[in-house]
Amino acid sequence: MSGTRNKKFIYRVFLLVLVDALITAFAGPVAIYIRYNFILEPSAITFIENILKYYPFNLAVTLAAFAAFRLYRGIWKYASGTDLANVIGACGVSAVVQTAGMKLMGLSVPRSYPLMYFAVLTGGIAVFRFMYRIQGYIQQRREDMVRTGKKNTMIIGAGEAGYTLLKELQNSRFTLQHVCCLVDDDPGKKGKYLRGVLVAGNRYDIIRLAEEYQVDEIMIAIPSASRASVQEILDICSQTGCKLKVLPGLYQLVNGEVSVSKLRNVEIEDLLGRDPVDTKVDSIMDYVSGKTVLVTGGGGSIGSELCRQIARHEPKRLVILDIYENNAYDIQQELIRDYPDLDLSVLIGSVRNTHRMNNIFETYRPDIVYHAAAHKHVPLMEDSPNESIKNNVMGTYKTVQAADRYGVSRFVLISTDKAVNPTNIMGASKRICEMIIQMMNYRSETEFVAVRFGNVLGSNGSVIPLFKKQIEEGGPVTVTHPDIIRYFMTIPEAVSLVLQAGARARGGEIFVLDMGKPVKILDLALNLIRLSGYKPYEDIQIRFTGLRPGEKLYEELLMSEEGLTGTDNELIHIGKPIEFDETKFMRQLKELDELSRMDSPLIKEKVMEIVPTYHIKNN
Repeated sequence: MSGTRNKKFIYRVFLLVLVDALITAFAGPVAIYIRYNFILEPSAITFIENILKYYPFNLAVTLAAFAAFRLYRGIWKYASGTDLANVIGACGVSAVVQTAGMKLMGLSVPRSYPLMYFAVLTGGIAVFRFMYRIQGYIQQRREDMVRTGKKNTMIIGAGEAGYTLLKELQNSRFTLQHVCCLVDDDPGKKGKYLRGVLVAGNRYDIIRLAEEYQVDEIMIAIPSASRASVQEILDICSQTGCKLKVLPGLYQLVNGEVSVSKLRNVEIEDLLGRDPVDTKVDSIMDYVSGKTVLVTGGGGSIGSELCRQIARHEPKRLVILDIYENNAYDIQQELIRDYPDLDLSVLIGSVRNTHRMNNIFETYRPDIVYHAAAHKHVPLMEDSPNESIKNNVMGTYKTVQAADRYGVSRFVLISTDKAVNPTNIMGASKRICEMIIQMMNYRSETEFVAVRFGNVLGSNGSVIPLFKKQIEEGGPVTVTHPDIIRYFMTIPEAVSLVLQAGARARGGEIFVLDMGKPVKILDLALNLIRLSGYKPYEDIQIRFTGLRPGEKLYEELLMSEEGLTGTDNELIHIGKPIEFDETKFMRQLKELDELSRMDSPLIKEKVMEIVPTYHIKNN
């Protein structure tokens, strides 16, 4: 096999040398012919004879120069500007040496001859070498015309990233994209061609061009654009019915990583209408360094991300507690792999178990606790309200008691916007948890705080994974109500807020993140269907199922009684604590605990006594 390859290489080099010898032989006479306006005068013939006398020496020098400039080792099917520069350099050496050599031998030529010879030789060699490239391009175009399955593709962005992406798509034999047009907002680029592809318009022409060019797929290659600008483009693209892919970020362009492999499918997060929240976590994370940190519910969506970010900042020890062993095992293996030097303890247990919690706190003596363990699914808790109280309320109470008893420095409760004017037992249970935090903060040396945020994109049981699964199965996509709206944030944003709360805790605060404008769930469903390449109500149906028990059309982040104070981060606010009778609250907690243990059907009515803003909603 190796011998066959060597024979092909020798044959290829021999063919190149032979053609180069012929081009070199004709380059001199052609230059003279052009110099004399294509008329062979006697003086012209004399000059040609002198050139031919010097030809053996010229050929030897020229071939040596070509070899030195690696003209026999290039892959000319993929010839580039660098290869052209090598051709020019080698031909320049040939012209200079020929001029000097003929002068030494007394062989006269016109003064303009060296430049003309250089031009003819360079042109001839370049044309021959780049014929490989031209032939490959023509063959690829021909294959594109006959090959089925090619997707007409529009690239948005005719800058550096767009050029690099276009080049890779055109050169690769394994991609299924035929780039038929480009779009760019720069008016100076409109009507011009990039690698043979027309810049046909700007973002406001996308819908028209998609129909005109019968576009199947749109690729967005503007990594430096703001989130707001990308959102506007995605809103336009979502009306075309084309599948979308987007180049992730500017750093890939800087690092030279722009390629087809870096393209990702457009996620619904791209349409949330705001830039990611920068909570400057790294600047305040020194407070976990050298500390023992306990994360309850550490295997869940929020808890596991908390563990990842804490592990990066060198805690003395990280203790993870979860009731679900599979989740606990997954985060354990991930952290062992990524942080082999981390002192990690992973425990299985329930926050509802008083003895277990006391034992954990006594054994590990955590300095900081992040309490993420909770039942969170609204419809499920409506059917099992006593379990919501046992786990969320009494589990929190037992955990804060252990934190107080064993001298925890800071305790951070993970709460929810559903705790505001709750219409479901889950939200009401989290409001009681906030009240426990507020009460314990006045009674303990521990700094107790709560963190309240909205729906978390991509978390277990969230709406986006459900929509994606329903679309993959061909629909229908189920939406509870056409007018239902929610605040959304990403898992890293939610965790960043939690970590901020831990760093800023002075005791008793409820931290609230400004999450921008709420999003209609129906709009999320429509956009996700369109971005998946389908037409809503034609390819994928949408079915309205009605509000579920305890569900409301919109969520709030603050109760009317609460006021807001700012922090040095303009996106993070602190809600003013609401006053309540703590003695009465303690008595109610005891009664609530007894009712939940008996699985009482009156549990919701009791919760209404504790949380005046809670109203049982029957949908």
